[in-house]
Amino acid sequence: MAPAKPGGGFDLTCRLTQTSLKEGGVLKRPMRIVYMPGGVGAVAYNNIVAQRPDEGGAIVAFSGGSLLNLAQGKFGRYSVDDVRWLAAIGADYGVVVVRDDSTYQTLGALMDALKKDPAAVVFGTGGSVGSQDWMKAALTARAAGVDPRKMRFVAFEGGGEGITALRGNHVQVFMGDAAEAAAQLEGGAPIKVLAVFHGERLPGRLKDVPTAKEQGYDIEWPIIRGFYMGPKVSDEDYQWWQQALEKTMQTEGFAKLRAQQGLYPFSMTGKELDAYVKARVKEYADLAKSFGLVQEP
Repeated sequence: MAPAKPGGGFDLTCRLTQTSLKEGGVLKRPMRIVYMPGGVGAVAYNNIVAQRPDEGGAIVAFSGGSLLNLAQGKFGRYSVDDVRWLAAIGADYGVVVVRDDSTYQTLGALMDALKKDPAAVVFGTGGSVGSQDWMKAALTARAAGVDPRKMRFVAFEGGGEGITALRGNHVQVFMGDAAEAAAQLEGGAPIKVLAVFHGERLPGRLKDVPTAKEQGYDIEWPIIRGFYMGPKVSDEDYQWWQQALEKTMQTEGFAKLRAQQGLYPFSMTGKELDAYVKARVKEYADLAKSFGLVQEP
């Protein structure tokens, strides 16, 4: 199940898995993808928990954005503890993007400008206050010693609009994702990536881009993609899917397809993923509170 309309990141996650399981011989017939948009994943989450909790043949796509929304209470009465987290199959990472002729040629130069005059820097984000891109901008501002509530930002419908605004000099900085930035560079866009929000440099097109940490700023923003299942699914069904996905993720074909979808390697399943997801949601909840996005209970 893709908790969105066809064509977005959730759809790509499902298609990558659908193709890999079929080509790897794990499934004789391809999985059927069902689309259930609404509430940035909330409708699908509520549907699985309340109406299909024990359906062993249903796996639902999630992303780092789903975890951020869970942390902010946007999935209604259900929490991170109400599903069985199955597998993460890849990841993307936050990046800081400027025009290639920008006065900010390093992350340090951008930070200095923010410290000097926060109002002089306008961030573009693919989403409003509390979205992933906004959080990346807020973390950047905070690392410069600026109150995130005082930063200037313009919200766009998505990354494409944001990059267009950056190229038109309507915003000075765009907080995007690595895969999107790599694709833009591949297409000849006049942009420069100042930093990746990951613990180490990324392979491929962005291999020469330093991490924020290398430049003295401890900012990481992974965007994992994967699947969860209903809370009452049998251990037998859960383990079947876990083993099927683990087997598939080890194949060369999967690695190739994952790269084509613009995802970086990130494989995690079962208890390890469950612990990772819950730690992330807690971290996001703490961040949301510190930025004044959610009220203390």
